[in-house]
Parts: sequence; structure tokens; C-alpha cells
Amino acid sequence: MSSPAEFYNSLPPISKAYGTACLLTTTVIQLGLLDVYYIELIYELVFKHFQVWRLITTFFFLGKFSINFGIRLLMIARYGVQLEKGPFERRTADFLWMMIFGALSLLVLSAIPIFQASFLGISLVFMLVYVWSREFPNAQISIYGLVTLKAFYLPWAMLALDVIFGSPLIPDLLGIIAGHLYYFLTVLHPLATGKVILKTPMWVYPYIV
Repeated sequence: MSSPAEFYNSLPPISKAYGTACLLTTTVIQLGLLDVYYIELIYELVFKHFQVWRLITTFFFLGKFSINFGIRLLMIARYGVQLEKGPFERRTADFLWMMIFGALSLLVLSAIPIFQASFLGISLVFMLVYVWSREFPNAQISIYGLVTLKAFYLPWAMLALDVIFGSPLIPDLLGIIAGHLYYFLTVLHPLATGKVILKTPMWVYPYIV
């Protein structure tokens, strides 16, 4: 059985970096070293006061330490890692571009009043879950050991659980929309037409060691 350090070192680079950033962000906020207000996405402050860092920091906060925070972090460790080691194996730049495209999509969606959200980390994680469910549609998933279903239905099952437990639906819905947009442009549309309209830009590759 591998140690925690060995497990961490075995993680692929993008999932490891993103999960680590989320954990560090919550730790800093939980310790009171930073007020969560300063990383919140507030478009008025972005455009009027040029606080452009908010366009990035909004993706690193998954909430304060709680069961839900742990679940979101495990989602990165499971679904993000399986994507990066599976369909995106040896395609690290493509995986990074998927994350960037998802983040940009979420920023645009959150500017729409009905989709307004201060923190988009949960939505970005849910996008990973959605893309994973499309890449591994026939995988069997157990929900709290009570129900087993195909992975294709996982995002919708999690959405239903949020309804039952009274959790906000907007973060999950944003993730589903962004995930489907990416999957449509990179998989479904090329399969139907033979034309790829969303390719990984060349400027992404220098960031991959």
C-alpha cells in the first residue's frame, strides 16, 4: 500500500496542481490569513478597479473545510486523474486546454444574471465529472453504497441529490453546460461532421514540461 506522499507524487501534473491549489486556498482562508472576499468573482471590481486576479482565484475555492469540500477534492483526485491518465494520457496540453476552456466558459456563463456565481471552483470540478461521465459512460458507479448506476448518469444523479439536500443547483448546472459544450465541440461535432473546430492552441504547449 502506497504512502500518502507516494500517492501524491503519482498524480498527473494538472490534476495535482489544481487540487493542491484548491487545498492551499481553503487552508489559507480557514486560518484567517486571507479574507475570502479578496478572491471572490465580482465583475464590477474586475472591470472598474482592474482586480483581474479574481478571474482566476474564483476557481480555487471549493468552500471551507467540510464534508462537501472533501467530496469535491476527491472528485478531482478520482475523475480528473482518471481523465488525465486515460483519454488524455500523453495529451497533457489538451487536458490543460480543457480546463482553460471550461474556466473561460464558466466566466462567460456567470456573467449572465440567472447564472451569477461568486465562486466557480465547484462548477469547474463538476465539469470534470461531466466530461468523465461521457468518456466512461458504461462504468459502474455506486452512490453512497445505496444505488449503482452507469457513469453516464452520474452528473444528473448528483444534481438530483443536490435537490434532495437543498444544495444550490447553479454550480452543478454551470459545470454540466461547460462540460457539454467542450465535449460537443471536441467529440460529438467532429464525429458528426469530420471537422474539428476546437483545437488546443499552440500557446498552451510551452506551459507543459
